[in-house]
Amino acid sequence: MGELSESTPIARPGLASPADKPALRHACNLNSQGGSALSALAATVVRDTQAWLERAVIGLNLCPFAKAVHVKGQIHYAVSDATDPEALLEDLVQELKALLALDPSVRDTTLLIAPRCLQAFPDFNDFLGHADEALVELGLDGVIQIASFHPAYRFAGTAPDDITNFTNRAPYPTLHLLREASIDRAVQAFPEAEMIFERNMQTLQALGFAGWESLAVGASLTGAPPEKSRP
Repeated sequence: MGELSESTPIARPGLASPADKPALRHACNLNSQGGSALSALAATVVRDTQAWLERAVIGLNLCPFAKAVHVKGQIHYAVSDATDPEALLEDLVQELKALLALDPSVRDTTLLIAPRCLQAFPDFNDFLGHADEALVELGLDGVIQIASFHPAYRFAGTAPDDITNFTNRAPYPTLHLLREASIDRAVQAFPEAEMIFERNMQTLQALGFAGWESLAVGASLTGAPPEKSRP
């Protein structure tokens, strides 16, 4: 991994583009209001992620912009069946294209969730660089932004058990694909948007570990199959 500053996470907040694939291995064509036939695993992953979104992200107001797209059903949940970074990269490229193919009123943002891949946080952090490269190669730099969440998320300069890391801890490794235009509109409508990060740190410090545990926003799945080692 590259050198870290105190303002960057051990994963950065948010690939060479592989050949197009006909479809996501395990695409959950599911928005925040609707449903489709999902495998038991994918359904559980989406349910856990929605609980985290509602109880932590929206419930603690960690992202003031999340509630509107959630209520309008504009969040797309895609569960990848990838077991290695290369396969996840393919799914990421497909989801980037799928997001741009739809009007924001239909799909404003996507959560790409990888329950079987990149369980080790350093590996997830390394993958983010490839994700950013994908944006550039697809001509999407400045159009789409990728934010990142992980069960073991850790900001640079913090201890693994620092409560402030939980602002970016999700039940499963997750890539949040955001439209830059939507971010710009949200920031314009929200006073002092630059203070969100500091306020979130204060919120988690006041909540504490017991408060976070009481939210019950962890993963229901255990014993995920081992991922393939990276070359």
